Amino acid sequence: MYNIEYIFFDIGSTLIDESECYEIRFKETTDNTDICYQKFKDKVIEFAATSDNPYKEAVKYFGLQKTKWYKELEKPYPFTESVLAELSKKYKLGIIANQSAGSEQRLADWGIGKYFDLVIASAEEGVEKPNPRIFQIALERANCLPENAVMVGDRLDNDIIPAKELGMKTIWVKQGFAEYKLDSVSPDYIIKTLEEIKIFL
Repeated sequence: MYNIEYIFFDIGSTLIDESECYEIRFKETTDNTDICYQKFKDKVIEFAATSDNPYKEAVKYFGLQKTKWYKELEKPYPFTESVLAELSKKYKLGIIANQSAGSEQRLADWGIGKYFDLVIASAEEGVEKPNPRIFQIALERANCLPENAVMVGDRLDNDIIPAKELGMKTIWVKQGFAEYKLDSVSPDYIIKTLEEIKIFL
């Protein structure tokens, strides 16, 4: 990629590993029901091929109730900090994410907040992805043209499609349930883990 000034990242399943959160959520969703944990998880994976919210689809399919999300179990992937440290030497880094209030503090608590020049989160901005406005806000505050920015995320609907429509470059990272997602749009690049981003940047 040429003439790139800013790299924007999603948070969940992009920089942050949510697998333990899902494991607990699946267990609590199926506790005291006639649906076993593995059956439910298999259905989530099945829905992940075509849905951007496979947990919600599986809950609906089995007629179950959604359970809470244990945010305290979220943690950076082992390679997240080293990737950010390397990229921050060459580019400005930012966040564009649908998150509850306090994203900057959580990033700091995870030890990676220092790498970001800009954090744009839905709770603070009052607008959520895939609304293009949240991307426009990020670009305006970064003083960066779309063609000079990259969006990195795990979701086609929230990250890749709206960024492409604005003219940003896109990198789809197939971590989390995105691993099972069938390609339905064409990101500029597809990677299996965040570590691979260094090949293209």
